[in-house]
Amino acid sequence: MDNRIWRKLAEPRIWKRIYIERLGEPLIYNLASIFVMAFGSTRQKIEYDCIPRNPYAYCILAAADHAKAYGIKRIAIMEFGVAAGGGLLNMCWIAERVTRETGVEIDIVGFDSGEGMPPPRDYRDHPEKYFTGDFPPVDKDKLLAALPSNARIYYGPIEQTLKKAETELKSRIGFISIDVDYYWSTKQALDVLTWSPERYLPSVPMYFDDVYNLDHNDNCGELLAIAEFNKANDLRKISPMNFLSKWRIFKNAVWHGQVYYAHVFDHEFRSLQYVEAHRGEVVVLSNPFL
Repeated sequence: MDNRIWRKLAEPRIWKRIYIERLGEPLIYNLASIFVMAFGSTRQKIEYDCIPRNPYAYCILAAADHAKAYGIKRIAIMEFGVAAGGGLLNMCWIAERVTRETGVEIDIVGFDSGEGMPPPRDYRDHPEKYFTGDFPPVDKDKLLAALPSNARIYYGPIEQTLKKAETELKSRIGFISIDVDYYWSTKQALDVLTWSPERYLPSVPMYFDDVYNLDHNDNCGELLAIAEFNKANDLRKISPMNFLSKWRIFKNAVWHGQVYYAHVFDHEFRSLQYVEAHRGEVVVLSNPFL
């Protein structure tokens, strides 16, 4: 087992999550997960939620599988809100293992102000929860030095760094994590979904960190930004992953409600012409009653 997993298991909050999310699940699944954690492949560990930051692991593997199905050999994954960098380095660690599993190369891109959170603008930013200066970088130089060659961080205002990334990034966007807390910062980050359709996979897994709070709502924060994005864009829509918890082995995890798809409806791969040209044989159902 990787030392990172052991270090995670030393944190009290992790044991609280295990108690709430795992111990109420069938005993056979929990016993199997111990074996998978010790001996399983990356794919098996992700299926059994044995990889730190389960939603990142699930979404990155889903993006790589999706890319591979379309013959795409390289994708980019993004994190908006790097802060101290623990999440971004975890993405790098997961991406390395997913590349070994799938053969799809992965670029990792982070976005952050580099100065902690800016001042909130009004109630829509949940100032009662997040405020000026929260989540600053701890040691930018050390973090940048720790990044692998396929990862980079854009520091500065989102509206500026996103334009720079649009001109510099070559690989298709496969996964996006949004963890900027504020409504207006999320609204700016979602501009990443307005580029030309060939810049993405047809469906892009997304993770929204701050939608799980009981008092978060459609009038503030990330949920308001999502609703406004959907209203403003006819051919790009952000929707929760449908029935995700029903398809997972462990069904009680909170993160299932934080994972969405950005659907790129104007993507070539979703056009009638492309589908007609690339579909296989006609699907025929058997009838056991005849």
